[in-house]
Amino acid sequence: MGGSGSKVKGSWPFSGSGGDSGADGNEQSVARLKGSRNATPFVFTRRSSLYFDEDGDLAHEFYEETVVTKNGRKRSKLKRIQKNLIPQGIVKLDHPCIHVDFPIVLCEG
Repeated sequence: MGGSGSKVKGSWPFSGSGGDSGADGNEQSVARLKGSRNATPFVFTRRSSLYFDEDGDLAHEFYEETVVTKNGRKRSKLKRIQKNLIPQGIVKLDHPCIHVDFPIVLCEG
């Protein structure tokens, strides 16, 4: 259940522009970004893993109780529902998280 990295291969959105390492040594600046693309080390939204069913209920999984008759005995089983589910979509996070591909060490133990 790990987080997924970026889908773009070969470019780090947080790396400095150019291959030169300035006078600041290991200290990397987030302000210097590759190209004109503005990137931030924080993630404010994520894709939800919850689904809406036909009744408008929200959950990770939905089950339906079915009665199965076998050899004259009634037995109830749970059948997982996978049709007619609508994903919740993009959810705003309560607290911003740091991006998975952020290349700076924040704390050394």
